[in-house]
Amino acid sequence: MQQPHFGRRLRQLRTERGLSQSALAGDGMSTGYLSRLESGARRPTKRAVDYLADRLGVEPGMFEEPSKKSFLQVLTIAASADGERHSEELEELSGLLDESGAEDPVLRWHGIWLVAQRRLQQGRHEEAGRSLEEAVRIADDLDIAELRCRARTQLARCLRSLGDVSHALTLAEQAYRMGREADLPPQEVGPALLALISCEAEAGRLPDARAHSDELLEVVGDRADALGAEALWASATVRVRQGDYEGAQTLLGRALDRLTSTENLLLWVRLRLAAASLSLQSRPPLAERAAELLAEVEPAVSLVGTAVSRQELATLKAHLAHHQGRPDEARAIIRAMDGEPLLITHRDRIRLRILEAQLMIMDGEIGEGVERLRRLAEEAQSEANLDLAAEAWRLLAESLAGQRVES
Repeated sequence: MQQPHFGRRLRQLRTERGLSQSALAGDGMSTGYLSRLESGARRPTKRAVDYLADRLGVEPGMFEEPSKKSFLQVLTIAASADGERHSEELEELSGLLDESGAEDPVLRWHGIWLVAQRRLQQGRHEEAGRSLEEAVRIADDLDIAELRCRARTQLARCLRSLGDVSHALTLAEQAYRMGREADLPPQEVGPALLALISCEAEAGRLPDARAHSDELLEVVGDRADALGAEALWASATVRVRQGDYEGAQTLLGRALDRLTSTENLLLWVRLRLAAASLSLQSRPPLAERAAELLAEVEPAVSLVGTAVSRQELATLKAHLAHHQGRPDEARAIIRAMDGEPLLITHRDRIRLRILEAQLMIMDGEIGEGVERLRRLAEEAQSEANLDLAAEAWRLLAESLAGQRVES
């Protein structure tokens, strides 16, 4: 048995069973010797391995370090697995990563990256964020420009989804700068710019976001691929927040035309959900356009959608019902989501809570509804999500003005 793996595995098995060192050592081993085994200071004898395995109720082989071939096998299987339907491969890979601290750093980065990507697909942003933080550390140790840029870009996206806009913005700026300094190709710099634009827009830095979105369109050019479509999407988002709704719809139309459902079905779904959301955020809301997009995308979400995209669709349908004067339907959709963990982004959660507050005001619960809007605006502002805060303050002002007119 090799150290330090044996000691780490021994400590893991002991703590999983809630045993102290003295309880595990029993009468057949000194606590001091057991402590040295766990720290890796002593190599275990066969007799010690057999004794501890018996005390823990496991086979001695449970202490063996997974071979590199085993790790590579699991990594390969997980990499070729198909999303949610193969979550067991993901969990096995995650377990091996926890156990194999001495694994080759490049392979370890690959495994961590894969786990993080699947966690993001499942809406498990906090777990993904922890994995991506380690991916950043490993990439820095390896000093590989592509990995340093890529890990920071994805961590920035993850943190923005969690509502940590300030930290996300710092990471996105770092990723973009690293990509430029290393003269990385558009497929590396482009995603970093995408993350930077999103963070700048949410932080209220719209002139910077507009400048970077124009730069991004130049970087991707006429690429008829996912990056090209996402660049148009990001630029449309900035224009909506600047009040250029006509320009945003033009860019969205180009994005939707650039990617067919046969090329990348999941991105095709995401683009249409995003286009529907931006249509509802236009002033006045383009409800009919949003309805067309949601009707187009709903069969695909039912067929291949993730739990996240299904919640995104339900949320947008609730917003659409509100804008079309069907508040009862909006309330029913929101009630149907009660009791299940929300996997949508922090921004979408806040916007859903804003909608709930608006519905409360419509129901005559004016005091509580207004107070909720105020708290949501203050929460968004404290998180440096100035764009969302501005939306909440505007709706609060409109609600108060409406109540004064009625009275």
